[in-house]
Amino acid sequence: MELLASLRAAPLAVVRGVTNDVLVPADAEYVLEGYIDPAGWTEEEGPFGEFLGYYGVMRLNPVFCLTAITKRRDALFQTATISGAALVNTDAANIGTILTEVAVWDALRTAVREPVAVCATASSGGIFNTRVAIRQRVPGEARNAIAAVLGSVADTKNVFVVDEDVDVTSDAQMDWVLATRFQPDRDLVVQNGFRAIPVDPSLEGALTGAKAGFDLTLPFGQRHRVDMTVSTPPTFDDTPARFQTVEDALADGTKSFAELVSALGSDDGREVVLALDVLRHEGRLARQKDGRYVLSDSSQ
Repeated sequence: MELLASLRAAPLAVVRGVTNDVLVPADAEYVLEGYIDPAGWTEEEGPFGEFLGYYGVMRLNPVFCLTAITKRRDALFQTATISGAALVNTDAANIGTILTEVAVWDALRTAVREPVAVCATASSGGIFNTRVAIRQRVPGEARNAIAAVLGSVADTKNVFVVDEDVDVTSDAQMDWVLATRFQPDRDLVVQNGFRAIPVDPSLEGALTGAKAGFDLTLPFGQRHRVDMTVSTPPTFDDTPARFQTVEDALADGTKSFAELVSALGSDDGREVVLALDVLRHEGRLARQKDGRYVLSDSSQ
């Protein structure tokens, strides 16, 4: 009741039930009054669509004995969508993402120095597949994040850890880093014997299950390498030319083609191409492993 009043930012009026002394919100849409038999009366119930998209099996559940139904004069019967193949569109899955993300974030704060983002996918029921972005400060933090999430109160079954440059809400970016930053024999962590959710059909009746962590981060300290640098179109501004010739620019230090164009204030880079060709024919031009140009007599 206190939580409801807090969310409404106003006092919450209550009334007593007509067949019991339970206090209920005075403006509730519907109130179902009743009791569960103390003798433990149960009946088989189901199958109902569960939040993972499949039917749940028949189960013995307590019988609720209904004694009264009260409602507003203008009552609306509200429901929540659940189950089916398109879980991403259901209310239950989207509510589940919020609960999972909060639990995972709390776990990460004690396991890594700088968590960046968390996304629990609604298409996995809002609980089973969780994506985590971190800014690694020391080697091994990606594995720390995996261990923290899998061992937390969240029911995550598969956790994917990425660097801070990846948008965890983007299916396309997550697919990209899974394809290009992941080696199964090196970056997959699998452990078994975890507490599991019984309605998960992949358990096939088992009481415990396995969980997996996918380390999709770049090797720590290696992001400066050319083959680990994300390619981007060059950008040019209107800053005035700092050098008159390509040779003068290279004498100042190694430069990429884009940096040469900017250093000479070139409009389209044509004179840079011609000048580089002259230096190459003169045997005075070399390139480093990262593709940057350097005068050969200064590259020793």
